Amino acid sequence: MRVQSLTLVAASAALLAPTTPPAARPHPAVWRESTVSAAALLAKVQDCAPVSRGRYRSDNGAPASIPVCGTRDAVFWKADMDIDCDGRPGPRCNSRTDAYFAASTAYAQSDGRPLSAERLPFIVVPAPSGLWDYRDHGIGGGSVVVVVYRDRVQYAVVGDTGPQGIIGEASYATAKALGIRADPHGGGVPSGVTYIVFKNAKVSPIEDHAAAVTEGERVARRFADGTQADAD
Repeated sequence: MRVQSLTLVAASAALLAPTTPPAARPHPAVWRESTVSAAALLAKVQDCAPVSRGRYRSDNGAPASIPVCGTRDAVFWKADMDIDCDGRPGPRCNSRTDAYFAASTAYAQSDGRPLSAERLPFIVVPAPSGLWDYRDHGIGGGSVVVVVYRDRVQYAVVGDTGPQGIIGEASYATAKALGIRADPHGGGVPSGVTYIVFKNAKVSPIEDHAAAVTEGERVARRFADGTQADAD
């Protein structure tokens, strides 16, 4: 779990104006893959029926103020986003770029190797404790998740576990797709991220993001349309 930096990095202005317009670049965020709007999803998580026995911290030293909430078919929480760069090393996530790097994830991909935080959108759930145990809700590795930030929607899976008392972390790839600064040092955002994890909705192999999108679209649409019950 990374400690969130509150320092804002200002974007610098270009020093030289190009003589010809730059070629158009495709938007890097994968959030366009969703046909379910952020507004529709957020409307379904305005009220919280707590399923955790207490509240989580966003970071070490922060107040314990974040409950895990539940509906019949999903659990959700509203928190910050710290950047998880753990798993299979790559050019952006390794022991040189991240002082807290661990070359493993709680769940492995189908060939036995750790997940790639650089490539796979996944989130981190707190390790089971008396506070809350995600396994009691039909959730585990490969469970389908939708992450909402501002007007952006990103599908992901549960891929790693973190400290028992802290919540609000996702992979480098998740942050980048949502337009959040993905640097494990000072990246992420201090608030405004909603994580919705669907019960008994998993993909296999866990690294198949296309499968997560397909299943995510199905369950997120049902959730937003109200065809799933809204209370435990």
